[in-house]
Order: sequence, then C-alpha cells, then structure tokens
Amino acid sequence: MHDPNTVRRIVSAAGLAAGETVLEVGPGLGSLTLALLDAGHPVVAVEIDPVLAGHLPLTVRTHAPGMAANLAVVTADALRVRAAELPDTHRSPQAMVANLPYNVAVPVLLHLLTELPTLRTLLVMVQAEVADRLAAPPGSRTYGVPSAKAAFFGNVRRAGSVGRAVFWPVPNVDSGLVRIDRYSEPPWDVSDRHRRAVFAVIDAAFSQRRKTLRSALATWAGSAKEAGEILAAAGINPAERGEKLGIAEFVRIAAAHDDRGQS
Repeated sequence: MHDPNTVRRIVSAAGLAAGETVLEVGPGLGSLTLALLDAGHPVVAVEIDPVLAGHLPLTVRTHAPGMAANLAVVTADALRVRAAELPDTHRSPQAMVANLPYNVAVPVLLHLLTELPTLRTLLVMVQAEVADRLAAPPGSRTYGVPSAKAAFFGNVRRAGSVGRAVFWPVPNVDSGLVRIDRYSEPPWDVSDRHRRAVFAVIDAAFSQRRKTLRSALATWAGSAKEAGEILAAAGINPAERGEKLGIAEFVRIAAAHDDRGQS
C-alpha cells in the first residue's frame, strides 16, 4: 500500500484512543506501521515472513528514529500466535489495525478476537467481498458464518472502501474496511466453552443453507426430533432457515441445547 492518504484514512477510521497499543498483522514494508507510530501508538507487529519481520525495525529506525522503541515485532503466523508470544511491553493491545491476508482473513480475525480479549476495537482491510460478508445483517444475501461469528464478539460495520490502485503490485480485487467494536458489556457468556458451543450451532445451521433449521441441525442435535425440541425451547420456529437468525438467536439455541444436558 503506497498511498499516504489511504494509510492516514485507515488510521483515522480506527478511532483509536490516545496512546493505545495497536496490534498490526502482516505489516509488510511498514507504511501502516509508520502511520500508527506517527499517531503516537505503540505497535506490536506480527509478521510471518522472517525477512520482512527483520527489515521492519530498520525501516522504522530509518524513517522515524524517535519512535523505534515503540515498535515490537513478532515473527509468527497470526493464525496461530498466542498472547504469551507477545513481548511483555506489548502483551495487551487494545486495538488492532491491519491489512489482513485475503485468503485467511476471517480465520485470523476470529482467532485474534478469541486469543486477545483486550482488543477493544478492530479496523481491518480485507477483500471487498469478505468485508461485505463480515458486516452483512441477518437475512441478506451475503449473511453467513463469518457474519454471525464476528457478531458474537461485538458490533460489526463497514467502514469504507479501498480501491486497488493504492497497492503495488495492483491486485485484481478491491478492498473494504471493516470495524468491530467489542461489546463493553457482553450480552452473553463469552467464555471459550460457550463460544465453541455457539459456533457449533452456527456451523451446523449454515451447512445446508436451503434446509430448515430442524433439518440442518439434526446431526448436531442427534436427530431432527431433538433439533425441533431444542429450537422450540429456544423460542425459534423449527421451519425457519439459519440465514434468517441473528447471533442472539444462535446463542439461545446453544443455551437450550446446554439446558437439556446435551453439551
């Protein structure tokens, strides 16, 4: 990404509080890193490429020598990185601003939301189609598993578009910005156990999009009859389809399943 105006717009769209530590994934050559440091934010950058990871501190020392101490670089796969791998000085980032790799954007996003509960705000650039899916409301054409799972953690919205011309080399797709504001007071249990239970419901509901929930959840519940009873207990029409449900309904289904002692 070589356009400074776009980089500044991304930093601005993140709505960062003064001095917040920012997690950046895939910093590449460091254009976004420099902008974040220039805005007064300590940055912990996770980069899978050891060559790029090794070069980033030199880039910062060259272009912003006074800010070099505010940068920490972790050479790791963002899809597998753990909080314990972050340096002590940057272990609890409050925000994430990143240009996510298109082919793993959703898994990386969900992993980091789970692994780093200190993340309050996330502003990510992803392929435009992925951005649409993440921010899609229930019942829309693009609503699906990514939309529902992202909504488990917080409020998700589209935060703008980025044309392909600002990149070099120029990709064959446009990009979109997505902002996630984590719930300050989660409306449901966000423990790992409960999250896994809710995500299992979501995966099952969307595994057969054209089928009713009673049919789609049959394997997950043990039978279509059991699925129907769980749905009824959750106050949801068994003839409804998964793409019509919001995250609150998926949470209710998981809770009803748990209440029956089947988790």
